[in-house]
Amino acid sequence: MPAAISMPCHDLPVRLLRQGAIFLLLAGLALLSAGTATGVSAAEQLQTPNIIYILADDLGYGDIGCYGQKIMKTPRIDRLAAEGMRFTEHFSGAAMCAPTRSCLMTGQHTGHTRVRVNGHGPLLEEDVTMGEVLQQAGYRTGVIGKWGIGEAGTTGVPWKQGFDHFFGYLNQSNAHHYYPPFLWRNDEKVLYPDNPEKRTHYSHDEFTRDAEEFIRENQKRPFFLYLAYTLAHVDLDVPDDDLQAWIGKIEETKPYGTPGGQHYRYQPTPHAAFAGMVSRLDRSVGRIVDLVDELGLTQNTLIIFTSDNGPTSAGGADPRFFDGNGPFRGIKFELYDGGIRCPMIARWPGKIAKGSETDHLSAHWDMLPTAAELAGAEAPSGIDGLSFLPTLLGEGQQAKHDYLYWETESRSGWQAMRRGQWKAHLANVANPKSTTFELYDLSADIAEATNVAADHPEVSQEMKRLLASARTVPQGNREILAVTPPKKKQQGKAKPPGAKKGKPFKDGQ
Repeated sequence: MPAAISMPCHDLPVRLLRQGAIFLLLAGLALLSAGTATGVSAAEQLQTPNIIYILADDLGYGDIGCYGQKIMKTPRIDRLAAEGMRFTEHFSGAAMCAPTRSCLMTGQHTGHTRVRVNGHGPLLEEDVTMGEVLQQAGYRTGVIGKWGIGEAGTTGVPWKQGFDHFFGYLNQSNAHHYYPPFLWRNDEKVLYPDNPEKRTHYSHDEFTRDAEEFIRENQKRPFFLYLAYTLAHVDLDVPDDDLQAWIGKIEETKPYGTPGGQHYRYQPTPHAAFAGMVSRLDRSVGRIVDLVDELGLTQNTLIIFTSDNGPTSAGGADPRFFDGNGPFRGIKFELYDGGIRCPMIARWPGKIAKGSETDHLSAHWDMLPTAAELAGAEAPSGIDGLSFLPTLLGEGQQAKHDYLYWETESRSGWQAMRRGQWKAHLANVANPKSTTFELYDLSADIAEATNVAADHPEVSQEMKRLLASARTVPQGNREILAVTPPKKKQQGKAKPPGAKKGKPFKDGQ
């Protein structure tokens, strides 16, 4: 009998790892063979789905055909809805750009998330983002487009917040212009020195090309692509092919601005420009979907399309003409539903029923726990979001929010809450003596037109209590609901004899 071969104990784990690797390799080959036999690609044999999250900018609930738009055409986005699920009660994280993105990334509403207003402070190192959760779960993570929650040199930049790849704008204000002198690729600037004058690189098109490249490069592994488009945010600016397609075919308004005279670009045909921007956005969404299908990733890729808040009236944009906020009151910067209710469409063939619709109450901060569940990862503790995966799949028990909460600096500090049929608003929070409270019954008044607070004192009292307890004071960032200290009486010189009451006077009068 041959002598037994002795194997040291410390070599045993190595042996087991090698055996495990061989087993996984054989299993993978078996899956590949099975997939070939059934016509399903190897990528689609993966159990962990790819996630593509497309975020439009300032695109209202009513700006899309499948949500009631009558003037502009959005055939590719409408087709996405026909092939998937349309949400009718999905809400943005906030009524403006930066806090919405903070809510999306952290899974927290505006009363808890780090960034609660535009232009004030980045995400911090301790903030756990959707990028970090998915990166740690083995995903290749990318964000392309507008970031807006961390400038260069801060802790909030994408490559410090869980993203392997970034291409786009870090700064909100820079993202207002579609022919920029530079964009960021991770921590390096990509220069377009002649772009503002010669208009050679339309940033939206650059984002679509980069997104296609990201998908191609990562098609054989699970990936998460956060495609944060800047269309249809002003400037009202679109390449000539899409502009000319609408000139003369749509009722026009007066030109916006004067050449070189304001922050947002002069636009002689604002309606045609906006419609052209929406058309280009629609085609770009179609390009992304077509590529996913072309690469055989259809059955293993969840595509979500939504917007960051309601439509804007800045820069010549005209939501009244296009009925951009649909049947709702309010626009961007306002917490009425027109400012925060967003279109959302989810497509995942074989998993999500075609042409389905849901009134499940959800918000941007629900995306993080949904993505975590899809990836088999654990969502951070203490977040406000709830996974809506059971709603997407039409199976299992869907957890429900007790309420949704928002806050913003508009109206001298403004809080809003949705709870069941009720929508409450508390405005002028910074001036307690002038605070106003509104209560709307959305089951009878979807336009938030009739304040019924006086008719429902018990509901009003409970909503006020919840509004007071729903938030925390932000740490490391600006407090937007701070009470304004009373103005001190000016200590000036006594009025000269004979001075009239209320009339200003100068020294020596």
